[in-house]
Amino acid sequence: MLGLRVGSAAGALLAAAALLTASVAASTGGTPAGRHDRAHATARTPLDGNGMWIWYLSASEGGDLSRIANKALNHRIKVLLVKSSDGSYAWSQFGPDLVAYLHSRGLRVCAWQFIYGVHPVREAEQGAAAVADGADCLVIDAESQFEGNYAAAQRYVRALRERIPSSYPVALASFPYVDYHPGFPYSVFLGPGGAQYNAPQVYWHTIGTSPENALLHTFVYNRVYRRPLKPVGQTYGDTPTWEVQRFRRYTRAYRFGGRSWWDWQSTPPRIWHALARPVDPISGFVRPATYPVLARGSSGDLVVWAQEHLRGAGRHLPVTGYFGDQTERAVRNFQRDAGLDPTGVIDATTWRALLKFQPEMVNWTKRARSGKRGAGEPRSASLPAVRDEIPTLGAGPHGAG
Repeated sequence: MLGLRVGSAAGALLAAAALLTASVAASTGGTPAGRHDRAHATARTPLDGNGMWIWYLSASEGGDLSRIANKALNHRIKVLLVKSSDGSYAWSQFGPDLVAYLHSRGLRVCAWQFIYGVHPVREAEQGAAAVADGADCLVIDAESQFEGNYAAAQRYVRALRERIPSSYPVALASFPYVDYHPGFPYSVFLGPGGAQYNAPQVYWHTIGTSPENALLHTFVYNRVYRRPLKPVGQTYGDTPTWEVQRFRRYTRAYRFGGRSWWDWQSTPPRIWHALARPVDPISGFVRPATYPVLARGSSGDLVVWAQEHLRGAGRHLPVTGYFGDQTERAVRNFQRDAGLDPTGVIDATTWRALLKFQPEMVNWTKRARSGKRGAGEPRSASLPAVRDEIPTLGAGPHGAG
């Protein structure tokens, strides 16, 4: 079989693609181009179905695109998420030739970039470059470097949206347990103008829990941002195969529509074989109605998000990320006006009423320009992580490497 590698000339690649698609059609009885059309026609979002992350293309089937496409198609993988940049630097493995070839084989291709917030505008430029290369979506991998860094997150988001269409699909891939990271600017990355999809890294085996418990925690604490969840599951390490299948069954039961896996080069053959087998959703499962409960003494980005919604509902209060006297009064007044019991506690009923209002977002970049210490962040941004639910080694599983 003819092999294709990143860096091939466009003409040669497309010519080879034609030969390869004819070969696959003959061997499978189908037409890859038609399969591509159906994949795009039936997918509601680029992240629907099974996805597989590719960190180093050279470590994934040796960078051979024909082998990558064959393996993906034979194992129910519908979208490949390929690293396109790290910080301000582009990775040569991602480009229009790669996208065109994988599209010709019926696969969706999303670019993903690891960002640090040191040069947010330049990082946004790299994201926009991947979009221009033909990526079906862009996934932002933002992790501990952004904890406490609201202004940088907002600069990045604004610079990115200035360079790509407002409707272009963008996803955030970050920590799954929002309550463990009170200083992380989820409200910026997932707020108006930010990512339309949320792809939390639900690495249950590394976290030390079951797939169902990890998904429950993730679902409850992420649901208030009102972005469709497309969780990232774990195939690296010594993750048991049966747990991978259980994760698949639960994500189907939650009706997420899609899930992806970290990552190609670390997935053992036994799990590849498992991904090729169909699974049914967990029978009798009912999505939980639970929401995070916020009350006096709560703090973190969930409080930031609630305060911005309270302001959007006409309440006057500062956005600090701390639930104190002013926030409690604002909640009681909001509840009275909404015909709810004025408990001063934001429970599931209050969240549902509050989320009907557009949040009045704080301009953290404007505050940062004031020169005052800490002005570019809510006070809660200085809170440390409660726990690193996904311990990292060096740069971590998604770092520069």
